[in-house]
Parts: sequence; C-alpha cells; structure tokens
Amino acid sequence: MNVKQLGVTLIELVVCVAIIGILASIAVPSYQGHLRKAACEDAKAALVGLAGAMERYRAQHGTYLGAKVPGVYPDRSPLEGGPKQFVLAAVTAQSGFSLSATAISGSHWGKGQLAYLALESTGQRAGAAGFESAWERCPS
Repeated sequence: MNVKQLGVTLIELVVCVAIIGILASIAVPSYQGHLRKAACEDAKAALVGLAGAMERYRAQHGTYLGAKVPGVYPDRSPLEGGPKQFVLAAVTAQSGFSLSATAISGSHWGKGQLAYLALESTGQRAGAAGFESAWERCPS
C-alpha cells in the first residue's frame, strides 16, 4: 500500500524560519536607517520653512521680535503625518533669529545624546550629536 504523506517536516520548517530570520536581520536595520534619514531631512526642511515664516513675519512687522513658534509656524517635525521626531524653536532679536530642531526623546534620533540642528538668520548652519555634517548629507 502506498500512503502519500502531506505537509512539511520539522526540518523544512526550521530551515524556513532560519531563512526568514536572516532576511529580517538584514532588512530591519536598513529600514531603521531610512527612517532616521527621513526624519533628518524633515527637520532640515522644517527649519528652512520656519526661516521663511520668520522672514514673512519681519516683512509684515518690521522686526523678528514677537515671532513665536508655534504661531508663525508649527513646533514639531515632520509637519504632516507620522510620529513627531523633532521640536522646533526660535530665539528672536530685533535684527535676527536663531532656529533649532532638537530630537524628541524616544524618537529615531532621541536616543542617548539628543541630535540637534540649528539655522541662523545669517544663513549659518550647525549641528550636534551626529548632525555635525547633516546640512550636507543626513546620516542614517
């Protein structure tokens, strides 16, 4: 009598689980790197947008004094959708401003020393905690 067996053996199942594990160990860090880079790019774009809002405020009021975040611009990045990664802030003076984006604790960049991006009204850009060269190329 020929009896045909259906199904998979335990060995086949273990091999499939091992292959899935290997693929996941490669894919997950790459995906997290893309999320970190996207959050950095969002923060840069938000700072540039906030600088534009500050310039509009100065054109309307003749000074940067009184421009508040939020008010002239949202205070979190990304501006739309997704979990917020950075807090935006502005320090204003009569003839200039200093803008910053600081990583929110628990975000992709908010682990350990908090990542920080800055933009001055003079166009000077700065960064700290892994963001030293982020204005040229965001790290992942």
